[in-house]
Amino acid sequence: MAATTISMGAMGMGNLFPPNTTTFLADAMLPHTQNTYWHEFDTISKYNVQLNYFERLWAAWYAFMGNDVLATGIMSFVMHEVVYFGRSLPWMIIDRIPALNKYKIQNQKIPTAKEQWDCAKLVLISHFTVELPQIWFFHPMAQYVGMSTTVPFPPLWKMAFQIAIFFVLEDAWHYWMHRALHWGPLYKNIHKIHHQYSAPFGLAAEYASPIEVMILGLGTVFSPLLYCAFTKDMHILTMYIWIVLRLFQAIDAHSGYEFPWSLHHFLPFWAGAEHHDTHHEKFVGNYSSSFRWWDMALDTENSPEALKRRREMKMAKARKAQ
Repeated sequence: MAATTISMGAMGMGNLFPPNTTTFLADAMLPHTQNTYWHEFDTISKYNVQLNYFERLWAAWYAFMGNDVLATGIMSFVMHEVVYFGRSLPWMIIDRIPALNKYKIQNQKIPTAKEQWDCAKLVLISHFTVELPQIWFFHPMAQYVGMSTTVPFPPLWKMAFQIAIFFVLEDAWHYWMHRALHWGPLYKNIHKIHHQYSAPFGLAAEYASPIEVMILGLGTVFSPLLYCAFTKDMHILTMYIWIVLRLFQAIDAHSGYEFPWSLHHFLPFWAGAEHHDTHHEKFVGNYSSSFRWWDMALDTENSPEALKRRREMKMAKARKAQ
């Protein structure tokens, strides 16, 4: 059989297979409600042996659902919840291990079980009332800008290159929007809730007002959409991997732990928990999400080294003025 490109179109499956097989397989798989997911998987596997296992799982999901918006919406929301709470869980366990307390940046402020639970409840409410509607409308936006939902998947090097661009774009957006949210009225009415915990923990990464979730979330969602609108060369799987990595970054930055193997020890420009923990403790500076370069370039870095540098510069100016 010729190489297969599976795309999701008007019937939920759209041009799922090449013209010479579409009619046969559509008849075999319809109506959707009478076939199980694994029936769809077996059918696709039988006629598309050139696809790898994950590509067949992907194609079978869209064929089984029979509705692209529903398929993307469910997959996106479930992925977000599993990754967010799954990545937060190890930090919750670490908080209960006294031997690891020495790595806690503010080790006099270990979150209690009640604090963790109260935080989780607000985050869940936000996920269902704010993020779920946004996720539901993502597929139409992705289709509008030409984002692919086909198989086979793009090569790893391409996805890695695009995700690196998204990290840079999101970091720039986050820096300026986060810095703006520290302006008096915006801080009081929007951002203050996120600073309820001066010693952050993993679950608190998305503990924020609905307005803040939407403002800062735009950098995460619209960076890929903007890239795809210009290049017409992006797969929705790249978006999913990007979201997973961005969630890991946000949760780890709020973990409150600084280890000898923390990433910024190997990548000095990486922000990490040490960078963001200081922001929560001091309530000023360190506005970036992933990288340190905006804070360094615009002198908003809040660290002992930066404070020392500012003092020295101030003293040098005072001596010149004499």
